[in-house]
Amino acid sequence: MTDVDYCVVGGGFAGLTAALRLKQAGRSVALLEARDRLGGRTFTEVRADGSWIDRGGAWIGPGQDRISALMNEFGVPSYKQYTDGEAMMVVDGKQHRYEGTIPWTMSPWAAMNLGAVLLELGRMCKSIPLEAPWAAKNAGKWDRISLAQWLNDNVLSKPAHELLETAIAGLYTSAASEVSLLFVLYQMASGGGPGFVLGIKDGAQDARPVGGMGAISRPMAAEIGDSIHLSQPVRRIHQDADGVTIRSDESTVRARRAIVAVPLAIAGQILYEPMLPVDRSFLHQRMPSGSIVKIAAVYDEPFWRGDGLTGQSAAPGSPATITIDACTDTGRPGILCVITEGPVARDLGRLDEAERRKAVIEALVERFGDKAGLPVDYVEQNWSVERYSGGGMLSHAPTGVLTQFGHALREPCGRIHWAGTESSAVMCGWVDGAIRSGERAASEVMEHEAVTVAGGRTSDR
Repeated sequence: MTDVDYCVVGGGFAGLTAALRLKQAGRSVALLEARDRLGGRTFTEVRADGSWIDRGGAWIGPGQDRISALMNEFGVPSYKQYTDGEAMMVVDGKQHRYEGTIPWTMSPWAAMNLGAVLLELGRMCKSIPLEAPWAAKNAGKWDRISLAQWLNDNVLSKPAHELLETAIAGLYTSAASEVSLLFVLYQMASGGGPGFVLGIKDGAQDARPVGGMGAISRPMAAEIGDSIHLSQPVRRIHQDADGVTIRSDESTVRARRAIVAVPLAIAGQILYEPMLPVDRSFLHQRMPSGSIVKIAAVYDEPFWRGDGLTGQSAAPGSPATITIDACTDTGRPGILCVITEGPVARDLGRLDEAERRKAVIEALVERFGDKAGLPVDYVEQNWSVERYSGGGMLSHAPTGVLTQFGHALREPCGRIHWAGTESSAVMCGWVDGAIRSGERAASEVMEHEAVTVAGGRTSDR
């Protein structure tokens, strides 16, 4: 049995941050990670030529101060997302090339409807108290309806509706009918509103770390050192008056407190003794993840740049629903990231590997021309079937969940504390939110650590 001050379950950015801050504070830590790698819902693959592919979370934006602080701490620079040129929308089979956020080359009615809805979403977001979205004035009303219902009631233009449903529901890797409007508003508000969430320049996809997310997680892991234990899926956590006992298939850890930093759907697969409070247990059951397939099509060069395109495109219903330039800071090789989410991703996942590749490449050729049909490499990550993610990239709340069980997102359950991007009131859903949650959880457990009392004994306050 390993005896430590604290045990962290999960080696994504939330768990890594918690373990790092605890170790830097002089505490002993054991970090148990189910996978044979660290990074959680980020996954950086370094290629033989020195370029890299982020198979999971990849981008950073203004206001994401905690990931910026980590990058400064470990000397990881950033570079701006490529935005020189035009983006592309494909609606009703027609291609629209445009600059900025809204494709004004669509019909004036569709473009105006799109802009008006984004403004209204921004207004609604401002009314959400981030620490307690369930306490918003209209929380009950907004939590009773899905994003789909709200879009149906407010977006009259069919092209605008298709684009908004793809862009917004895609954030939650699920159908718009599966997600509560209140949750959408909360998540968007946590990042500053729809302009940031859906934006490239000065938005959530403004920049990337040089070397990918792995350039941050690797030095974090090096500092944590041999406190990390891979391939150790936690099966059981037992807490008693003196501490917690955490058991995986091959190891047992005894600690004062535990930080569980895994996706909500996965947290529910752990056996807790005694049982968790009902609201926390039900939260695990009611906040699932969705489906996402992320693909990197690699070319000798980013040919789309020469064609006056940014590489950013969207085509609702396509096997290549969204694309974005994913080149490294050198611009070579050309890497086009393809993201397909929700029901379309589930459909894509039912095809075999060759059929999926064929469908995606054909969609890219239709959008970008014949050069798109000749990738030198093709890297696919289907997060939908990742056992220890439960899907990707963010657990979402269906209707009724936040108002009933949201208060349990961050509340400790005895000696068990919670981390993960879903539990962050700021930048919920991004790597920055995961880092914030890890720092919060580390602070929480240290606030409760043993202090000397009369007679030389210790108690856990």
